[in-house]
Amino acid sequence: MTEDFHRIKRLPPYVFAEVNRLKASARAKGADIIDLGMGNPDLPTPQHIIDKLVETVSKPRTNRYSASKGIPGLRRAQAAYYARRFGVKLNPDTQIVATLGSKEGFANMAQAITAPGDVILVPNPTYPIHEFGFIISGAAIRHVPAGTSGEFFNSVERACRHSVPKPTALVLSFPSNPTAMTAGLDFYKQAVDLAKRLDLIILSDVAYAEIYFDGNPPPSILQIPGAMDVAVEFTSLSKTYNMPGWRMGFAVGNERLIDALARVKSYLDYGAFTPVQVAAAAALNGPQDCVTDIRNTYHRRRDILVDSFARAGWEVPPPPATMFCWAPLPPAYREMGSVAFSKLLIEKADVAVSPGLGFGEYGEGFVRMALVENEHRIRQAARNIKKFLSEPPGTIDNVVPINQKASL
Repeated sequence: MTEDFHRIKRLPPYVFAEVNRLKASARAKGADIIDLGMGNPDLPTPQHIIDKLVETVSKPRTNRYSASKGIPGLRRAQAAYYARRFGVKLNPDTQIVATLGSKEGFANMAQAITAPGDVILVPNPTYPIHEFGFIISGAAIRHVPAGTSGEFFNSVERACRHSVPKPTALVLSFPSNPTAMTAGLDFYKQAVDLAKRLDLIILSDVAYAEIYFDGNPPPSILQIPGAMDVAVEFTSLSKTYNMPGWRMGFAVGNERLIDALARVKSYLDYGAFTPVQVAAAAALNGPQDCVTDIRNTYHRRRDILVDSFARAGWEVPPPPATMFCWAPLPPAYREMGSVAFSKLLIEKADVAVSPGLGFGEYGEGFVRMALVENEHRIRQAARNIKKFLSEPPGTIDNVVPINQKASL
């Protein structure tokens, strides 16, 4: 048993692992790393949600097995959210499944609908589970360059013409992690029309639908007439309510696909802990001013990062949505590549970011920065980067790391 198992062999080395090891090593040596790498919210969960959890966990019956597809009250709360936010009517019994975060839901949907050798169309760059959930399930992936223009749909059509077997599903994700790209209803209408013509399933990830800054709130693909025939959509409470560790999300949409997901999940889990589900329903049904406050916090952080990094010498495009900035490498470092540059930022500037290559080959030349440090720490990151960028790239190996300079 010296050879890797079949499914493990299909997974490439985790691009982020080397950067994460370097970050951990620097911290072990006493470095104060400003971590803009992982999209792990630093803000507290709103108090009324915590209070509902505490109230519910004290009731002995809630310690028993829960419902795999979600307790009825939680599914009704998600249906109410879709009705008021998107104007979409959902049947809580047949069109909604509660998931252990959108990531688990997406991966188990891949298990439910994938036969070995199926071809799945995935945008590139994209969040890794959009690709690897299907790879683990035995599918083959065909990438299409991420975008919202007509060329995106042309790429999908070409892929369907030239792939054997013909692709069975198309992944969409707006607002996008990592690029923060957004899409409107016109885009979704074209996507639904194309899916029906090409007999494709659409899996839409809208985990960041409530974190937006400019223009109108991001729409749902299910707002398009006929979308329910071909699409399932994934949402999450992680970023909307600062509940990432609670692992609560949803899949909603086409009844046949939702039923397939529910059947797979029934063999794998008993659902989230009931008090977590009750608290999640309280989040969806309760006051929503906390969502506005969370959105405004990310908006302020975005503006501070874009402004302070520009003054440091690094132009970062302001994202219209999500908690991420998708930044091209500074010109002097573009030949280096995103992984080497990310390692260098840790070593020389005490700042951690995510290399764009980790989100797909077309992410090379970029890094993703998460708005998960407070405003003071973001300004400190900009000061560190300004010192870093002031050194000629050719002599960068001779630069003393900033955390060591403080002790000189």
